[in-house]
Amino acid sequence: MSLLKTIDSPQSLKALSPRELQALAQELRQEIIATCAANGGHLAPSLGVVELTLALHRVFESPQDRIVWDVGHQAYAHKLLTGRRERFATLRTFGGISGFPKRAESPHDVFDVGHSSTSISAALGMAAARDLKGGRNKVVAVIGDGSMTGGVAYEGLNHAGHLNKDLVVILNDNEMSIAENVGALSNFLSRSITSEFVHKIKKDVEGFLEGLDGLGRGMLKVAKRAEESLKGLFTPGMLFEAFGFEYIGPIDGHDIEELTRTLENVRRFDDAVLIHVLTRKGKGYSPAEENPSLFHGVGPFEVSSGKILKGKGGAASYTAVFGDTMKKIAADDDRIVAITAAMPDGTGLAGFGKDYPERFFDVGIAEQHGVTFAAGLAAGGLRPVFAVYSSFLQRAYDQVFHDVCLQNLPVTFAIDRAGVVGSDGPTHHGVFDLSYLRHLPNMILMAPKDENELQHMLFTAVNGNGPAAVRYPRGNGYGVPLDQQLHQVPLGKGEMLRGGSDATILAVGTMVRPSLEAAAILAGEGIEVSVCNARFIKPLDSELILAEARRTGVLCTVEENVLQGGFGSAVLELLEEAEMPGVRVARLGYPDRYVEQGEQPELRSIYGLDTGGIASAVRSLVTSDDWKTARGEQ
Repeated sequence: MSLLKTIDSPQSLKALSPRELQALAQELRQEIIATCAANGGHLAPSLGVVELTLALHRVFESPQDRIVWDVGHQAYAHKLLTGRRERFATLRTFGGISGFPKRAESPHDVFDVGHSSTSISAALGMAAARDLKGGRNKVVAVIGDGSMTGGVAYEGLNHAGHLNKDLVVILNDNEMSIAENVGALSNFLSRSITSEFVHKIKKDVEGFLEGLDGLGRGMLKVAKRAEESLKGLFTPGMLFEAFGFEYIGPIDGHDIEELTRTLENVRRFDDAVLIHVLTRKGKGYSPAEENPSLFHGVGPFEVSSGKILKGKGGAASYTAVFGDTMKKIAADDDRIVAITAAMPDGTGLAGFGKDYPERFFDVGIAEQHGVTFAAGLAAGGLRPVFAVYSSFLQRAYDQVFHDVCLQNLPVTFAIDRAGVVGSDGPTHHGVFDLSYLRHLPNMILMAPKDENELQHMLFTAVNGNGPAAVRYPRGNGYGVPLDQQLHQVPLGKGEMLRGGSDATILAVGTMVRPSLEAAAILAGEGIEVSVCNARFIKPLDSELILAEARRTGVLCTVEENVLQGGFGSAVLELLEEAEMPGVRVARLGYPDRYVEQGEQPELRSIYGLDTGGIASAVRSLVTSDDWKTARGEQ
């Protein structure tokens, strides 16, 4: 009989025996593996915290007790245990359940996540709100060791230690290995420290000594130093105790009974405590255990072998072309340095790091630091390239503004995953970068129509005299031939790809190819449309755009970005400044809402950013009765 099928809420876990919990852990892993094999997903992180998730939901009373998952990569078991078992097969699909905790999806998801290092700050806010309202529920933040490289995590720790709220932080450490005897001693120390009796005695003694004269306070200082020295020999707890947390651990994150005992003891505490838990990423599935990086975020795969099921394949990805171009440019220019924020593989810089280790910097999950670090490199005479996902660069907006653009420093932003990215959904779609970068003075902003143009734009950016950004999509290019000789793209100049007298499509980046296809369809209907590859969002090719506006009187802007403040808005501003109010303009892009999860072609089709959608929009422009009347055709 399947235990998992009997679990409809965390309350169902309370009556299970330790042996039944172990069996349930196996079923959870099987379900997670099967679903990720079909849909893709964050497999290895979720497999690593199955026992921890069971212990959390067995001890705490979700959703009254609030469990905040950092990033959310590890929350699949949590979803299965909190009423979403029957819909779990829809994970990360259009209309299905999210790959991340989402408040609108379940009361057990208490905070929307997707970007790292936020859990401690969010949980502390919930704890402070609880206290102000007179509540008594517990608040738990679960954060991974990777997320602890983000500065905001330490800002949260610092404030939490200062406030000393009733807050539990669980550090899920899936990289540290520890020898058996040291582990046994650490577990013994943890059990001793978590004992309610020991905790109470410790607090009572501290209070007594603090109430004495100077001698008592001196004795307390000596006692604390002795305790910290002893724990420092065996545990990494001194760092967290310096932040004001009670440190517990490290403990085995796959021992449900040990986890349960620890959490039950900690549940009685009323101050800030950090539990250090050791887990194995990919636990229970050997391909993921052997290659946790590959299976961290993975596409569909074959369960029996772990073989990744490739998509349509063929052309190299934009990311790969970027990485190869970086190596090519660096070979001829020793000023070129590369920066990534914990994404050397995802951004295509792993090869650069191997070839030029002294010129490659992985700053960890610290985009703010990465941008200012790049500014410092540029101020020192180098030409840094910060390769970063569009949605993650959002985290460093002030640094882009203040430390790079204000000083007009030659930092290049290689913005990967621009546009919709697929099943990771709204936390990862890169549909805002044109808007949040376009208005910054000194910024040059461009988008290539294909992978060949990407390499030339990158070459242009690193050879400029100020900040520049090149944004490109997730996925494969078109397989166009790559020029061997790199050249600079004329600054602020677009290119006409097709002529036509009835309307002009102004397209950027990924929208150029479908715009050409749409024009071909319209030509078959007797509608002749020009297609312009704008190339630059800033500076605009004002000469070309205004000439087309005068010639056809009909413009259709197409961008894979939100409409508010994007490329189409820039064109409207240009027309207003040129006092050309009679031009008919349609802007195609994403609306003023967060775009849901789904496959890239699926989402582009829904929002009219595919060939058919573009053709339909232009057709409506040039065949409407009012426009025909305005042109004297009726």
